[in-house]
Amino acid sequence: MREIQFREALREAMSEEMRRDEKIFLMGEEVAEYNGAYKVSQGMLDEFGADRVIDTPIAELGFAGIGVGAAMNGLRPIIEFMTFNFSLVAIDQVINSAAKMMSMSGGQFPMPIVFRGPTGNAGMLSSQHSQNFENWYANTPGLKVVVPSNPADAKGLLKSSIRDNDPVIFMESELMYGDKGEVPDGEYLIPIGQAHIVKEGSDVTLLSFGKMMKIVNEAAEELAKKGINAEVIDLRSVRPIDYKTIIDSVKKTNRLVIIEEAWPLASISTDIAFNVQKDAFDYLDAPVKRVNSMDLPLPYAPTLIDAILPNVKRTLEAVDAVMYR
Repeated sequence: MREIQFREALREAMSEEMRRDEKIFLMGEEVAEYNGAYKVSQGMLDEFGADRVIDTPIAELGFAGIGVGAAMNGLRPIIEFMTFNFSLVAIDQVINSAAKMMSMSGGQFPMPIVFRGPTGNAGMLSSQHSQNFENWYANTPGLKVVVPSNPADAKGLLKSSIRDNDPVIFMESELMYGDKGEVPDGEYLIPIGQAHIVKEGSDVTLLSFGKMMKIVNEAAEELAKKGINAEVIDLRSVRPIDYKTIIDSVKKTNRLVIIEEAWPLASISTDIAFNVQKDAFDYLDAPVKRVNSMDLPLPYAPTLIDAILPNVKRTLEAVDAVMYR
């Protein structure tokens, strides 16, 4: 396998799909002349030209709407938001048009569109640029929501998202674009809705997705030093959620800790905790624990950011609680 950056894996996925299907195009702020705000689309303008790699004004509602109309007319747009914080400007097109068009048209208008870009905290960018909306979009029937945690998954899941005939929200992390990881050579797809058991274990299940998997993997290593064998699951997508893999794991370990960057109220972890107590109550040896961001807008100061976001220390404390240590 090759070792490439997260941004390179995304670029390979888009470029391979655009070579395969001329109906696919990329549109967003700075995706063309500037090679992408995070250099994800570097070189794509040179290869595919200005008709298929399209710079837009700072007008998310407008170019999201153009993407929806293009998808209704047989094209397959990839719409890049510079950050999903800015997708709130376009949320009417995403929620009221893209998500509902197939249903409202009685199946006459498929909606093969991908909305992609970074989500969550990206360092000292303060409250308006550091939010997680995975649970917002996952609450919308008609959308699929994908949140990869590593370059290999990013490529395989993005290719599947581009080929999907439903609208897909594809959420990345600004802090991961430079991360390197092994990516297979050749063609491969990863199905949407299939969680990945990163590490098998027997004592407690640690569950997360996206960049929080870094916290989870580090916590699992620390637990191993204490003789605790954690099972680690990467959800990969939060709509649909692979509940079978989660329930099967809880039946084996009897304990569950969910780590999620979003605020605690009505989060993805809330729904998972409900479904686990509904479907695996008799297998639980302790209440499900959640490690979320504090219920506050994220501040600018790095010390306060560290205090508010999920971290290894809080994860280990949650594991101690479910194991009554």
